[in-house]
Amino acid sequence: MKQFSVAPNADASRWLVKLEDVAPEDSFTSKDEAIQAAEELARENQPSRVLILDQQHQIIEERQF
Repeated sequence: MKQFSVAPNADASRWLVKLEDVAPEDSFTSKDEAIQAAEELARENQPSRVLILDQQHQIIEERQF
């Protein structure tokens, strides 16, 4: 199962979408845009899940596809 994560960068100016917590796939100015992009990637790569992280990189939500 592939795992995508959505998390803010260090200064919270951008939201990063990562695959398997390695190099970012892309970055976005809003959290909603980043979540939408991560969900699209997850749907294309089923089975997979999207983890939404807070500023401290703690999981606040998980979505499975």
